[in-house]
Amino acid sequence: MSLKKRAGAVVERLSKLYPDPVSALDFTTPWQLLVATVLAAQCTDARVNTVTPVLFERWPDPEALADARTPDLEEVIHSTGFFRQKAKNLIASANRITHELGGELPRDMAGLTSLPGVARKTANIVLSNAFGIHEGIAVDTHVKRLSNRLGLTVSDNPIVIEKDLIPLVAQEHWGDFNHYLVLHGRNVCKARSPQCPDCVLDNICPKVGVSRQA
Repeated sequence: MSLKKRAGAVVERLSKLYPDPVSALDFTTPWQLLVATVLAAQCTDARVNTVTPVLFERWPDPEALADARTPDLEEVIHSTGFFRQKAKNLIASANRITHELGGELPRDMAGLTSLPGVARKTANIVLSNAFGIHEGIAVDTHVKRLSNRLGLTVSDNPIVIEKDLIPLVAQEHWGDFNHYLVLHGRNVCKARSPQCPDCVLDNICPKVGVSRQA
């Protein structure tokens, strides 16, 4: 089976297993998704979802956050880790959006990645989930792990992994592909104990790096 056929089979099978994939992060606006995604770096989505209600009630939009005191924001997001850098980047992004971009979040990769602390993964998540725009595939820890196990890439570099995946997956599935692998990585293809016998991908997966006992 070619890599493209394998990737297509992955999409087909996981789309049936997870028919309505959505972001695990709670948000109501594109800006709030950007904030939540920045906070989710090196932090669980569940933890972020306990922090953002307070954050969004106090600072619901870029204009409000642009005027936030850094120590106040740091206190609210402390439990997400790396809170000083995250607070610095979020306030800087809020100021740029408010004072240079007319209060509107950019709707393209170049514009989003020009914001402080926003790399391709975050931009891809925002574009796909908030705007329905697919410029690439968001590569997080689950996508990285499963893409390697499935033999779709041999790289550990998220940028290289994205480049490897893009020609293998139809563009209309780029956004959902991230969701599929995240959900499957959490539920079945776990980091330490992948449930291979129960996996719908078992007969097409080369199980790269998986021990025989898994």
